Amino acid sequence: MRNAKDNDLADRRTAAADAKAALLRGYQATKEAAEPTRLARQAERLAVATAREERHQERERLKLDELARQKEQERIQAEAAEYQKAANIAARAEAEAREKTDNLIARVISDEALRKAERDQRYANRKAR
Repeated sequence: MRNAKDNDLADRRTAAADAKAALLRGYQATKEAAEPTRLARQAERLAVATAREERHQERERLKLDELARQKEQERIQAEAAEYQKAANIAARAEAEAREKTDNLIARVISDEALRKAERDQRYANRKAR
């Protein structure tokens, strides 16, 4: 048997509007039922994002601390190198001064020995005459 009911345009429009309204009511009911879980998920996401941001800030702080520590270490090493360089220069200058005085003393002694030898030679020549 055929559908005895005659579906005219107005009936089809009413049925479509009712179906849309039923879908909308079902969607709103589902949305309202899921609201507490949505809020919980949103709060969880917010907590995760906050924790992530805190970890990021902690990493940045650690990086800055490490960078400051490295700069301090480099500064200390540079100061130690400068101190070592100055100590080397002072030691070299002291060694040169000591060598200069040693050379001067050696020259004075050799000059004295040379004069003594010349004097002894003169005395020997005088005695030989």
